[in-house]
Amino acid sequence: MLKVEGLTRRYGDITVVDGLSFHVDEGEFVALLGPSGCGKSTSLKMIAGLETPDAGRIELEGKDITHLTPGQRKLAMVFQSYALFPHLKVIDNILFGLQARKVAKDEQKRRLDSVVELVGLQDHLQKKPGQLSGGQCQRVALARAVVAEAKLCLMDEPLSNLDAKLRNEMRSEIRSLQQRLGMSVIYVTHDQVEAMSMADRIVLMNGGKIEQIDVPEGLYNKPQTVFTAQFIGSPPMNIMHSTNERLGVRPEHIEIAEQGRPARVVSCDYHGADTVVLADIGEPEGKSEIIKIRYPGHAMFAAQQSISVHWRAEHEHHFPVNQ
Repeated sequence: MLKVEGLTRRYGDITVVDGLSFHVDEGEFVALLGPSGCGKSTSLKMIAGLETPDAGRIELEGKDITHLTPGQRKLAMVFQSYALFPHLKVIDNILFGLQARKVAKDEQKRRLDSVVELVGLQDHLQKKPGQLSGGQCQRVALARAVVAEAKLCLMDEPLSNLDAKLRNEMRSEIRSLQQRLGMSVIYVTHDQVEAMSMADRIVLMNGGKIEQIDVPEGLYNKPQTVFTAQFIGSPPMNIMHSTNERLGVRPEHIEIAEQGRPARVVSCDYHGADTVVLADIGEPEGKSEIIKIRYPGHAMFAAQQSISVHWRAEHEHHFPVNQ
């Protein structure tokens, strides 16, 4: 469906996106994930035609669209800010693009009828955005994208303005909608939970470059770099230093056992289903090395209490020292 090759964007001496290459298959949900400032939104804007790349190529269904205008690309986009017209009713916001392209009235009605039911806006068509909640505004923005029946839908952190409960609900709604319609989606987010729960594949970015492209379980279970290991997972993977390598073990794979490596409890952070125990595995008189242990249930370890920790060899991840 979409092929991006060597996409690069510079602002003066600063390279914001550096040689980005990935593809999106038909009906696939791909997340661009990474910390703030890693170049993911700039990458999306270049695909949309809102930014001009300094190098690279973008193909949509085999056609080079690198230098086409946004309108010529015929993509749908959902913005972080919703980008609704405050003076227009919901129905007019949804149909605005179709009206601008002079789509026939009966075709507009057919698309409108199918989409408002999908996103649950039947009772809000005559309202204006100021009368809606954040979640309802996001549904209007989604409806406008879906009604365009574009080949590819681009979403730029569409849930970041919503509260945690509503974000969870909208994640499920967007994923369900995408699967029912067979939409191809590129979804930009800095939230690893969003990416892991929604995407078929994740493009993890760092410093303008791709760190790793994989399915969610691949990023979690087989991280190729220390950055991936520590960005994916909450709490993040423990990275321990040794002479010839850096050793990674996830907090849930470390057990507090009768025998094992000696450690001292630093603190306990109770989360309900489990407790995150911070422990120091450094030498008593030497440099401290803090690790996190995900302990099931409610742990009652006292600060400075001596414990033993253990993990199995198959749960170890090995990284070069220079990563």
